Amino acid sequence: MYKILEARNLAGPNYEMIVEAPRVAQRCLPGQFIIAKLGEEGERIPLTITDYDREKGTIEIVYQPIGVSTHKFTECKAGDAFQDFVGPLGKPSDLVEMPIEELKEKKIIFVAGGVGTAPVYPQAKWLHEHGIECDVIIGAKTKELVILEDKMREVANVFVTTDDGSYGRSGMVTKCLEDLIAEGHSYNHCVCIGPMIMMKFTCMTTAKYNIPTVVSMNPIMVDGTGMCGACRLLVDGEVKFACVDGPEFDGHKVDFNLAMKRQTLYQTKEGEAFLAWKEGKTHHGGCGECGGDK
Repeated sequence: MYKILEARNLAGPNYEMIVEAPRVAQRCLPGQFIIAKLGEEGERIPLTITDYDREKGTIEIVYQPIGVSTHKFTECKAGDAFQDFVGPLGKPSDLVEMPIEELKEKKIIFVAGGVGTAPVYPQAKWLHEHGIECDVIIGAKTKELVILEDKMREVANVFVTTDDGSYGRSGMVTKCLEDLIAEGHSYNHCVCIGPMIMMKFTCMTTAKYNIPTVVSMNPIMVDGTGMCGACRLLVDGEVKFACVDGPEFDGHKVDFNLAMKRQTLYQTKEGEAFLAWKEGKTHHGGCGECGGDK
């Protein structure tokens, strides 16, 4: 069992937990995720690691309740426990695997939309710990939905923008990015994490300025092992699975239109069955090592 040390509402539909998981905390890196399950019959839920403390052996996760299982998460309190808390899973961020001297040559901008702020934080924190500055755009619909701003400001240069102009700058994250460039900010590396439509339009924007862009496709993960096929996507024409091949990919090579269409279809059993029939042996990614049934 994995004890929940803290559980609270962050803002609006966003919740935070700190979980005692020493083995995960010892091995995880920014960009990776865990799979959490409440009770023997609980659903397996993949969630990106927001923060970790190796000395205390803890993992922080941030989530939005969508289905039954994540709504049950909101009822948990300090002292409760997860039946399973598996990780770290997925590949770490490319940034943590680059030589430090190479990273120091990069001018990095993170674009975080909504709950996508959570997986951006550990990457910005890791860069800060290694003496590398970065800029972060935090986008939200309203002031009440901005999360992790104070923590983020401790490790990065933060620009907050809200759709309704109720806080920070006014407008979408793409407008904020273009405004920053117009103001003289120069970037040669972008990491974008958030809703699918936001990542699509951010990539369209960065393409105009020839800024290489990495996106995290964790929003489309369901099973977390490649077996369900929910996170199947095309990257530069090749079949990939966010959970076993990612979650990070070259945003300029992701077929966002197909990914968003699949996401809509996968919300119904009939749509899921149709995709399995249409995609045949490439519908799932197996264990991530064998290439599924390809």
